Amino acid sequence: MPPPHPDTWIRVTPQGLYCEPGDFFIDPMAGAPRAIISHGHSDHARPDHGAVLATPETLAIMTARLGEGRAGRSQQALAYHAPITVGGVRVTLVPAGHVLGSAQVVLEWQGSRIVVSGDYKRQPDPTCAPFEPVPCDVFVTEATFALPVFRHPPAAQEVRRLLESVALFPERAHLVGCYALGKCQRLIALLREAGWDRPIYLHGAQQSMCALYERFGIPMGELRPVPRPEKRGATVLAGELVLAPPSAEANPWARRLADPVTAVASGWMRVRQRAKARGVELPLIVSDHVDWDDLLASIAEVGAPEVWVTHGREEALIHALAGRGVRGRALHLLGREEEESGEAALDLASAAVGAEDAA
Repeated sequence: MPPPHPDTWIRVTPQGLYCEPGDFFIDPMAGAPRAIISHGHSDHARPDHGAVLATPETLAIMTARLGEGRAGRSQQALAYHAPITVGGVRVTLVPAGHVLGSAQVVLEWQGSRIVVSGDYKRQPDPTCAPFEPVPCDVFVTEATFALPVFRHPPAAQEVRRLLESVALFPERAHLVGCYALGKCQRLIALLREAGWDRPIYLHGAQQSMCALYERFGIPMGELRPVPRPEKRGATVLAGELVLAPPSAEANPWARRLADPVTAVASGWMRVRQRAKARGVELPLIVSDHVDWDDLLASIAEVGAPEVWVTHGREEALIHALAGRGVRGRALHLLGREEEESGEAALDLASAAVGAEDAA
């Protein structure tokens, strides 16, 4: 008897992907009785589950962002490559290369294998374990940047552009918008690799995740909070680097900086109109998601005859896959926010908690 097709035991529900024989959800849209969480970003790691399973890093991130006990009433940490069996389903977490602790969820049942990749990238990142392709029958993938126009340059190249701008405008601060989880720490690591050994200044919303990364052995170097000017109307940090939430440049907090060059680190900065509309002076194309080429290469590597697309540019990807003899299916999951808006909202909420720094 041939193995069962994954769509006979993995269902799309209003809560998201549900594994019937294991009786658990993967990245459910709201609190669920049993959940496996791929990574700590807010559109995947929702609060108030009954039982939650994730990597130790993801559980720590969820606790830091949601509060003690909000991730789930019971929590099970599962290391990479340490399979367990849940209701007859073999579950293994494999690195996704997205952020610290991010995982692909590998599910095997009665000879059938499905890989739910979560969010992932293929570019080098010194702050998290790299993506590992896993051969499977069905590959569930994001499609955030699934258009041929999205081809991300090497992140190190974009960091060099940033440092060249700092050298060119020593009288100005450089304010770099980046998500508090993942992007901020990756930029810091890339800046250190590029030779920036001076302090890096952080908006209050960025500080807790940097401290968490350091607790997990990811060195950040010297980080400092943005100081207040000594005199009313004065400015600070000329020639320095400041990392903050992407919308911080519109906050009165930014007025303390010396004539800041506004930059944003995002894959969306490939779209010039988007950067221009936001008034971004220095767009940096640095993404924690796969671009078009890496997306197609990853699908080819796993060799799945069928690909399910969870969110993003489903139509373009499914059309491209059809030309390669791969069946594509758009899952149309509800509640999968564009990460940019979801994470920016959480960053602003975190900033409000640290109001004394954001004032």
